[in-house]
Amino acid sequence: MATTFMTPGVYIEEKSAFPNSAVAVETAVPTFIGYTDIASRNGRSLVGQPIRITSFAEYTEYFGAGFKAKYTVDSATDADKDAFVINGLKKKLKIADNHTFYLYNAIRLFYANGGGPAYIYSVGTYGDKPEGLEIKAEDFTGSADVPSVFDQLIKEPEITLIVIPDAIALGEACYESIYQPVLNHCGKMQSRFAIFDLVKPSSNADTDKIVASFRDKIDNNFLSYGAAYYPWLNATVVHPDEIDFENFDAGIDLGEVLPEDAAKGMVSKFKAIEDPSDNDKRNFHLSLKATSITYVHLLNELRNKENELPPSGAMAGIYTMVDNSRGVWKAPANVSVSMVNVPNINISNDVQQNLNVDVMAGKSINVIRPFPGVGTLVWGARTLDGNSQDWKYINVRRTMIMIEQSIKLACRAYVFEPNDANTWITVKSMIENFLTNLWKQGALSGASPEQAFDVQIGLGSTMTANDILDGYMRVSVKVAVVRPAEFILITFQQQMQQS
Repeated sequence: MATTFMTPGVYIEEKSAFPNSAVAVETAVPTFIGYTDIASRNGRSLVGQPIRITSFAEYTEYFGAGFKAKYTVDSATDADKDAFVINGLKKKLKIADNHTFYLYNAIRLFYANGGGPAYIYSVGTYGDKPEGLEIKAEDFTGSADVPSVFDQLIKEPEITLIVIPDAIALGEACYESIYQPVLNHCGKMQSRFAIFDLVKPSSNADTDKIVASFRDKIDNNFLSYGAAYYPWLNATVVHPDEIDFENFDAGIDLGEVLPEDAAKGMVSKFKAIEDPSDNDKRNFHLSLKATSITYVHLLNELRNKENELPPSGAMAGIYTMVDNSRGVWKAPANVSVSMVNVPNINISNDVQQNLNVDVMAGKSINVIRPFPGVGTLVWGARTLDGNSQDWKYINVRRTMIMIEQSIKLACRAYVFEPNDANTWITVKSMIENFLTNLWKQGALSGASPEQAFDVQIGLGSTMTANDILDGYMRVSVKVAVVRPAEFILITFQQQMQQS
C-alpha cells in the first residue's frame, strides 16, 4: 500500500481485526519401529525411512505380512507352565532362534483398538530370510554402518508416540540399550511419548523379579516421557487359518509325533511327493485336521503361542481412540482392550500395589487386568515418573505436550515482529483464546477461565528492558490441567434412627 498519496482518488486499506489462532496439534500419531516382511513402494526400498500409513491394508501393501515362525515339540516337566499333554506325555512348544518378531501383530492390535494414522520405520526385512533374522540393538540405536533411528525421526514433526514392540525380543537387554535412548529422544524433542513393554512373565511368581530388573536397568532421565505396561496379552489377532504344519520345524517328523494311524499314513503319502504344490500342502493340512485330534491340539497350542503379544501395540491404539473420542486430557485407563481374551497372567490388587507405586524411584508400571463381567481393562495411568506431582499421570504429560507444541507453532508467526505492546497484546489474545477453547472442552480445571489458566507478557511483568534489547520476548503461561481420580474413597458410617 502506498504511504504517500499524490494522485486524487479513493484508496482502500485493509486491517486485520483478529489475532492469529493457535490450533491444537495431533496427539496420537505413533511410529512403530521394527522388522517387516518387505519394505518397498513402487520398487523403491523403504528400509530406514519413516513411512506414513492410514490403515492396516496400507501397511500390508508396503510392508507385507508376518513372519512364518518355526516351532519344535520338546519334552516338558511339571515346572513348565506352558506344558500340555500329547499321547500321555507332557510336551511344550519352543520357537526357533531368531524367529521372534512382534511388529506385524502389534499393528493388528493397534488398529483393532482404534488406531489411525501412523508411521512405520522398518529397520530390516525378513521376507527373504526363512531361517530368521537376529535382532540387534544397533539396528535401532545406530552404528558405524547404520544410522540411528532416532536421528531419522527428528525429521518427522508429526510423530507423537514411539512404539518398539520388536525390542522386547532382546529380553531385559533392551531396557538399557533401546528404551533409554528412546526416552532421551523424547526428552530432547519434547513432543513425543514412549510406550514400553516388559519381558513376558510365565507366572505370577516372576512379576517381582521382572519389575525389579526393569526398574534397575532403566535410567532416571526423562522418565515423564514414557509409560510401561504389564503383563502380556493373550490376543486373538492370529487366526486359525494362519497356522499349519509349516509352522513346525523341518526336523520334526509328524509321523512320529502324531499317534493316529490315519495321520501317519497321510504323512507318509505327503513325504512321497517330491515338489508339493500349494494345493498339495493345503489338502495335506486339511486331511491331518480331519484325521488327527492331536494335530488339531498342536495347532491350537501353536496359535496360542503366536497370540502371546506385548501390550504396547494395543495401548497405542487405545491412546488414539481415547484422544479422538474424549481428548488427550482423558487418562487412557479404565478402557477395554479389544481382540484380547485375557492377560497372560492375572495381577491381583495386592500385587499391583508394588507395580503402581514405586516408593524408591517412582517407576510406575501400569497393569492390564481382567474383571469379571467387564473384560480386560487398562488399570493404570502413570508415567515412569510416578512420584512426581507434576508429571505423575500420562494424560497430564501428553496434554502439556499438546499445549506446548500448539502454542510454539502459533508463536512462530511472530518471530522478528516488533517487540512492542501491539505484538504482546496480539500474542496474549491468541494464547488466551486457545486455552479458553481447551477449558470449554474440559482439558483445564477451574470454574472460570481465570481459574484455569494465566497468560502474562509485557515489559515489567515477564521482560526487562535488557530482554528487549537482546531480542527476547518472554511469555509466561500457567495452566491447571485436569488430573484423573485414581483413588475414589467413599466413607460410610451408621447414624442414629431419626424417626
